[in-house]
Amino acid sequence: MRGEWRADRIGSALRGENPAVMRRLDAGFAVIGDVQFLPGYSVLLADDPAVQRLSELPRSRRLAFLGDMDRLGEAVERACRRMESGFRRVNLEILGNADGFLHAHVWPRYDWEPEDLVRLPVWLYPRRRWSEERYALGARHDRLREAIGEELDRLTG
Repeated sequence: MRGEWRADRIGSALRGENPAVMRRLDAGFAVIGDVQFLPGYSVLLADDPAVQRLSELPRSRRLAFLGDMDRLGEAVERACRRMESGFRRVNLEILGNADGFLHAHVWPRYDWEPEDLVRLPVWLYPRRRWSEERYALGARHDRLREAIGEELDRLTG
């Protein structure tokens, strides 16, 4: 999945041009992560590209974003528990250190992760994991992506 949409992830999602979008939620977009060294990695993008921090949202939108984060986390958990061996848990993170727009990371964690990394933040994985072609999002992730989307639909109503 290559393309200019990466330079404007939220704008491209709003225009229907972001191919990583799985579902439109109440306050954002559930997208599958660019890298899949932990299968099921997903991101919640806020639906306003000008918002940089959770605290910039009015209380009702803030709660909607956090509700979407919870829903995406549960959808990833359900799908990965069913489809991926060794599923352990889901980590939810709002960091904002690298990208200047509000987003939340949903990281599935697995028993098969290296022992020295399984209990640490994902960001401590070697840098090569983030750029190796074998971990890049691709067609081989379509089933898991569809499963997460279906779980989001179930949780929505």
